[in-house]
Amino acid sequence: MPDTSQPTTAPVRFARPGAIPFAIGVAAIAFLISSLQATEVSLGELARGGPQALRILGEMVPPSLDRLGPVCVSLLQTFQMAVAGTAIGCALSLPLAVLATRHLCPHPIVYHASRILIAVCRTVPDLVWALLFVAIVGLGPFAGVLAIVVDKIGFCGRFFAEAMEEADRRPQEALRALGATRPAVILGAVIPAATPGLINAALFSLEKATRSSVVLGLVGAGGIGIELQVSMDMFRYDEAVTIILAILVLVVAVEQASAWLRRRAL
Repeated sequence: MPDTSQPTTAPVRFARPGAIPFAIGVAAIAFLISSLQATEVSLGELARGGPQALRILGEMVPPSLDRLGPVCVSLLQTFQMAVAGTAIGCALSLPLAVLATRHLCPHPIVYHASRILIAVCRTVPDLVWALLFVAIVGLGPFAGVLAIVVDKIGFCGRFFAEAMEEADRRPQEALRALGATRPAVILGAVIPAATPGLINAALFSLEKATRSSVVLGLVGAGGIGIELQVSMDMFRYDEAVTIILAILVLVVAVEQASAWLRRRAL
C-alpha cells in the first residue's frame, strides 16, 4: 500500500517567470494587439463580406470547361518551369554547398562568401526575383525559371551544406590518410554519405517550386498564373475555379510522386 503518512503536494506546472521574461511576454502581447489593430482585422467586416463570398461561390459552380485545353497547356508549362528551375538550381547548389561546408572549403573567406550568397538567395522572396528577371529578360517562362533557380540555390544550398556537414567523417579521414585529394574525398566519401539528404532536399524543393511557379505567373513569369489572373480580372469565376482545381491536382500529384520517390530512394 502507498505511504500516506507524508503529505503530498501537486507538482509545479509552470515555473514563475523572472522579470525579463515577464517583460518580454508583455511586450509580445502588446505588439500582437497593436498588429491586429494596425492590420484592421475585423470579424464584423468578414461577416459583412459573407453575401459577396456566397455570390462569388455561386458563380464558380459549375466550373467552366470552355478553356480546358489552354489551361492544361499552361499547367504543363508551369510544371516544366518548376522542373527546369529545380534541376538547374540543384546542379548549381551542389558545388556552392561544398564551399559552404566548413571542413570542405579551402579558405575561410570563400566559406563565408558562399554562406552569404546562399543567405541572400534564400532571404529575398522568389516573387521579387521574378519581378527582377521579368525586367531583365522580359515576360515569359524564362524569367520564371531564372527566379526558381535563384530560389533553389538558397534553399538547396543550405540543406545540401547541412547534409555534408552531418556526413560521417570517418570515411573522409580514411581517404585523407591514404593521400586522397580534396576532390577525391568529396566525390568518394562526402557525397555518397550525404546522398539521402541531398535527394530529400531536392524533392522537397521540387514540391516548393511547383507551388511557387503558380504565383510567379501572376507577375508575368509565364505558366498557369497568367490564366488565373486573367480569369479573375474578367470576373470569370467559373473559369477561375477550373484553374484552381487544375493547380490542386498538379500540386497533389507532385507531392505524392515526391513522397513515393523518397520512400524508394531513402
